[in-house]
Amino acid sequence: MDDDERYMRMALELAKNAEGRTSPNPMVGAVIVKDGRVVGCGWHRKAGTPHAEVHALAAAGELAKGAVIYVSLEPCSHFGRTPPCCDALIKAGIKRAVIAMEDTNPKVSGRGIKRMRAAGIEVVTGILANEARKLNEVFFKWIEKKMPFVTIKSAMTLDGKTATCTGQSKWITSEQSRQYGHRLRDINDAIIVGVNTVIADNPSLTTRLGENGKNPLRVVVDSCGRIPLDSKLLNDGEAPVLLAVTVKAPKERLKALADKNVQLIETKADANGRVCLPELFMKLAQQDICSVLVEGGATLMGSIIKEKLADKAYFFIAPKLVGGEKAKSAVAGEGIGNLSDAAQLTEVFTDILDGGDILVKGYLR
Repeated sequence: MDDDERYMRMALELAKNAEGRTSPNPMVGAVIVKDGRVVGCGWHRKAGTPHAEVHALAAAGELAKGAVIYVSLEPCSHFGRTPPCCDALIKAGIKRAVIAMEDTNPKVSGRGIKRMRAAGIEVVTGILANEARKLNEVFFKWIEKKMPFVTIKSAMTLDGKTATCTGQSKWITSEQSRQYGHRLRDINDAIIVGVNTVIADNPSLTTRLGENGKNPLRVVVDSCGRIPLDSKLLNDGEAPVLLAVTVKAPKERLKALADKNVQLIETKADANGRVCLPELFMKLAQQDICSVLVEGGATLMGSIIKEKLADKAYFFIAPKLVGGEKAKSAVAGEGIGNLSDAAQLTEVFTDILDGGDILVKGYLR
């Protein structure tokens, strides 16, 4: 591994420190090197706060003059909530900038690189570009497609059941798997469930990770506004709640929900009279919701897969067999007739977690 790759990997690792905290901004890490020694490093902590380059420059101080900076994404060139980072690099006297990839955000899109080159900085791009793009797969989906990055997650038995024939589901998987699930909630902007899940389980949909945890926006897909007014979601005050409905939801019901401080989004009805999921996701993206975690139920999961809306999947499989034709499965809906039409996971990763459960994750392209 040459020096450019080595220091860029360091920048990428630094960026990961802020996973789930920078939305709607990307995760970015920066490393400043002079005479073969790291003199400054930093990462973007949170949207609206200084960017990675600014933290690295502050750490380097006067040593930044004549140094090389490694940045996992093109430095910004526009005024947002913070000043342009490329101007800060020019002012500090950076001699060479090694950048993993250009930012596809139209507000940046090569302008930062152009400005630095015009100022006499040697700029190298494309170092670990694939790794940099995967690091910010959520950001790039939101920027380029105007849609959130959608992750589906389910916990099931070895025979694919999410509950017994009597509806018992607590707990199919181990404590370790559930903690992993809470971490997934923590790094996503929103968590989505269908109203039947709320009616059956009365979940909180919060992140139980202590002081370091972040609760996502809680979204319930509820075409007719059937969510119980006494449900935990509407009364615990732990995190905002958004209800996705259609015109079928009674107006007086919507008023009662609005009195609970519930945000309402109305979409057109799909062919089955349910919430139009592509329209819902588009409207969430317009509210700077860049990533969503779908936790069920089976009908909602089936619709998302059928509509080809999912980007990634996490399946936690407990080494248990419960059987039963009436026992619920992770994915419902009409299903497919031909195996050639099955949704296929790619880049599949499997792991045996502490507690004995099997994790299978991959991409749905």
